[in-house]
Amino acid sequence: MTRLVRPDEHDDPVAAVLSAHRSGARLALSTSGTTGATPRRVVRTTQSWWDSFPAYSELTGVAVGARVWAPGPLGSTMNLFAAVHAAWAGADVIDDPAQADHACLTPFELERRGDELPRGTRVVVAGAHLPDRLAAAAQQRGLRITHYYGAAELSFVAAASSDGDGVLRPFRAVDIQIRDEPAPGTIWARSPWLCDGYAGPPGSLLRAAGGWATVGDIGSFESGVLVVRGRPDAIVTAGATVLIADVEAVLAPAARGGVAVHAVPHPTMGALVAATLTLAADRETLERLARDRLPVTHRPRVWRVVPQLPLTDGGKVDRAALAR
Repeated sequence: MTRLVRPDEHDDPVAAVLSAHRSGARLALSTSGTTGATPRRVVRTTQSWWDSFPAYSELTGVAVGARVWAPGPLGSTMNLFAAVHAAWAGADVIDDPAQADHACLTPFELERRGDELPRGTRVVVAGAHLPDRLAAAAQQRGLRITHYYGAAELSFVAAASSDGDGVLRPFRAVDIQIRDEPAPGTIWARSPWLCDGYAGPPGSLLRAAGGWATVGDIGSFESGVLVVRGRPDAIVTAGATVLIADVEAVLAPAARGGVAVHAVPHPTMGALVAATLTLAADRETLERLARDRLPVTHRPRVWRVVPQLPLTDGGKVDRAALAR
């Protein structure tokens, strides 16, 4: 059996990945959604990363001598990939954003710290959705924004070039389908860069005949353009099932600050739909929008304002923390 290397258990995770590639070992990568005593890990070959490096270089412009800033722990698959790719490309990973000419960020990191980057920096943003307001604000600061959508299990699925129109199109060698299983509008992908499965508890990855796989994100794919609405996480409130993605798809494009939809416990209704904002001035607009465009069951009943949205180690919104 091929040896498994767990990079986050090494003092130098990047060196551990490079060594695994030389020896033919597979990677067992921690995931941001892992809970419980036995962590869930995504298992993949190092070659599934190496084969995608040239396309990632073309997308991001990272090459020999580039200075790449990727804040956050190397336990995050996104950050670890960026750091390993930098080593492969002959680039340097740096700690000071003011010295960077390239960066790898989540949308929330872009919002929080994008103003620390010099004008002209090429920024690759990883996530299901990059709000137009964030992209516009970053471009006004002189940043060149590239956006991609993927998952630890699937690797790259779609990307938007900084020189294009900002919409997501299939990444090189990736095929995309929209199916009605396991839920209507589920995004399925087929590519050379899929993972081998999990070590530890099972995750959201599903496979189908013909090399297709999904992690359960929902969206649409028309005329070669992918729109991602996110994971269909649901809130059950007073017997109604509310998909968080449905509510955020209405509210997020109109918000000038950050917005996260989540559940808060309720003693009789089970849970309430809540919206946490980072800009108090957004509330009036979003409440009106919710009344006009969302059914009663989907309208947030709780509105809160915080200075910053809490994030997981992987740079995603920590909805559990918001619920608490």
